Amino acid sequence: MNFLAHLHLADISGTSLAGNLAGDFAKGNITDHPFHLQQGIWLHRQIDRITDEHELTRDLRRQFPKALQRVAPVLMDLAFDHMLARYWEEYHQQTLAVFCAQAYQQLEQTTELPERLQRLLPMMKQDNWLCAYAGRAGLEAALQGVSRRISQPQLFQGAAVALKSSMLKSRSPFALYIHN
Repeated sequence: MNFLAHLHLADISGTSLAGNLAGDFAKGNITDHPFHLQQGIWLHRQIDRITDEHELTRDLRRQFPKALQRVAPVLMDLAFDHMLARYWEEYHQQTLAVFCAQAYQQLEQTTELPERLQRLLPMMKQDNWLCAYAGRAGLEAALQGVSRRISQPQLFQGAAVALKSSMLKSRSPFALYIHN
């Protein structure tokens, strides 16, 4: 769910933006996907594995209420994208708007994207999800969108409040923005 972070990491690693984003949508063996996407899917999976296993990530996840433990990783991904977008100029030489426009263009030009990503891409571009992450409204819209796309949306009940609270308690960089 941390689309912007994976696109950013793909850009700085010189790997396929589409492949890295496809990692959230590609299931099974990477050899089942076209070669031009395989490297990005592999990198996406490695980044997710390392991040999920990191001690700081585990500590942050435990700060969420018990009722939200199953969706805490998704909430953290959204929060990470929010903070990356909010402080984009500290991490990238292009403006966020230019980067997002180029990312959408590359995604649209990529053949054989996973079907779910193909269906989502027009909405993602139309509502400019990647740039929208920078504002609180964009973060909340992303949270609502994710909850609508899963089979058990009730798992996200109270997520916005808990996300704000977790960020504040974590004393993480998230607190700088969410608190204001």
